[in-house]
Amino acid sequence: MHSVHTVADVRAAEETVLARTPADDLMLRASSGLARTCAQVLTLHRDGVYGARVVLMCGTGNNGGDALHAGAALAARGAQVFVVPVGSRLHESGSAAARRAGGRVIGVAEAATAIANADLVVDGIVGIGGSGSLRGPAAELAEAATVSDAVVVAVDLPSGVDADTGAADDGAVWADVTVTFGLMKPGLLLAPGSMHAGLLELVDIGLGGDAPVPSITCLDAPDVAALVPRPGPLDHKYSAGVTGIAAGSQQYPGAGVLAVAGALHTKAGLVRYVGGAASHVVDAWPAAIVSGGRIADAGRVQAWGVGPGLGVDDAARVVLADVLSSDLPVVVDADGLTLLAREPELLQGRTASTVVTPHAGEFARLAPDLALASDPITAARSLAARLRCTVLAKGLTTVVADVDGRVRLNLTGTPWLAAGGTGDVLTGMVAALLAAGVPAFDAASGAAFLHGLAGRLAADGGPINAGDVAGAIPEAIRTVSGP
Repeated sequence: MHSVHTVADVRAAEETVLARTPADDLMLRASSGLARTCAQVLTLHRDGVYGARVVLMCGTGNNGGDALHAGAALAARGAQVFVVPVGSRLHESGSAAARRAGGRVIGVAEAATAIANADLVVDGIVGIGGSGSLRGPAAELAEAATVSDAVVVAVDLPSGVDADTGAADDGAVWADVTVTFGLMKPGLLLAPGSMHAGLLELVDIGLGGDAPVPSITCLDAPDVAALVPRPGPLDHKYSAGVTGIAAGSQQYPGAGVLAVAGALHTKAGLVRYVGGAASHVVDAWPAAIVSGGRIADAGRVQAWGVGPGLGVDDAARVVLADVLSSDLPVVVDADGLTLLAREPELLQGRTASTVVTPHAGEFARLAPDLALASDPITAARSLAARLRCTVLAKGLTTVVADVDGRVRLNLTGTPWLAAGGTGDVLTGMVAALLAAGVPAFDAASGAAFLHGLAGRLAADGGPINAGDVAGAIPEAIRTVSGP
């Protein structure tokens, strides 16, 4: 599992380390890793470091100092290094090191030409303390770097990206590589900041042992393998988990078919379907037990997935209310979320766990006062606390927030998943893991990981539909778990 730390966490860890280390020690550790990555980039994209044209865009703070010390190391290996001050001064020790190594300081007026002819541009304008849009010379330099043919390497994070939220406008630096120091920051993983960051390289500078326990994490494949139950020799269809699906209708039968597919392909010993698409479901999935009756008549169920294609009329409201009145874990999506936005009190009194899986529009209906687009972690946490449930906020980086404030970011998705019905598949996946006894936070984040991985495997660089994603779930599980 990978830890992700806010700016406050990073500052606290730095202060602790700085109290017991010599001046500039952390900066020299960081700049050494930065220089190493820059040398690797230059070796990959040209003949090597010697003779390479390198432009350092340097602000007045520590990011500028990191860039200057790294530039000194590159100059010592024969690179032509040009330093562009952004602000009234340069970092003192970094500037001295760069000058000693032969770096040449140029003005902003000369910078556009230097950047246009550069092999490598190092963005050290602002660091994790920056906020808001770049202005003045900083904005001009960011634009020049963006339109140049040079490889752009950002120091700690691209200038103009918010380290905690990932907020950025088009004027932020577009980096090909970001070398971040010590601890991973949320803004490098959340869109649009993640798109500005390019490839990520985390350099260990000795902060890990002094960092607070993270409330934000990312699962990796072994984590997911550990939380997805594997059948034992004595398991049978009931002990493996019985998933109930209340989704689809005569108008939208495909939603029910896809939610059942997600459950069957994930971890369902048995799937019981209730709804208006029963004939379509049994035609597609003969293994499912179908019913057009009431929720109470479904038979033994260990968790429910409800909402996709259900409709938003009075009959759909009765179905949702019946599911939520049970003492079973439930995942709510799509039309179920629209109904919940109208009547959030339907969740009151629930003792079993609940997962809601909104996309941006559904999130806005549930909580119009929360800013998911600009601060997704805070928004998802706030909604989880408000509804007293686990929130899986879908997006390029899916954010899963639990009632206790824990957050997991999922990085396995692909833009090809932006296709109708893929969310219905995810509903079935979450429901199947809940039915297998997986806790809600793990079920939501594990399903998001497998769903994103299945999307990548199915797409393989090309368009996919929801059925393709469902069909790739077993391969995704095998990928993380092994044979």
